Amino acid sequence: MSRFTLSITASADDIDELGHVNNAVWVRWIQEIAVAHWEAVAPADQRAAYVWVVTRHEIDYRGNVVAGETVTGETWVPEPPKGARFDRHVRFLGADGRVKVEAVTTWALIDRATGRLLRVRPEMAAPFLGG
Repeated sequence: MSRFTLSITASADDIDELGHVNNAVWVRWIQEIAVAHWEAVAPADQRAAYVWVVTRHEIDYRGNVVAGETVTGETWVPEPPKGARFDRHVRFLGADGRVKVEAVTTWALIDRATGRLLRVRPEMAAPFLGG
């Protein structure tokens, strides 16, 4: 499988009243790393024709991150898609190597022109699966 990483530093705007990254920010970061992965591996014609949408998030919060702290996000797709959908795994690690957040998100492929779900073709999935 093909893994993709992205470093993110928490800003003051990301922090909630408890002094750490807000749960909604983690969801935004999950989306940001998934989109960055798509943009890094998909050809321009696919990026122009298709868009991915989240249909499900499952998130485990394991540690806190404060303003100024950097995490390394890692994402991968361990299994081939099922029709129009696939599960993407995401993990954010602190500088100490400890997991801060883990997630499994389900994404669906949409045709930009029609707004309809599309089956994920093997050649489209291959760069995510390491093939």
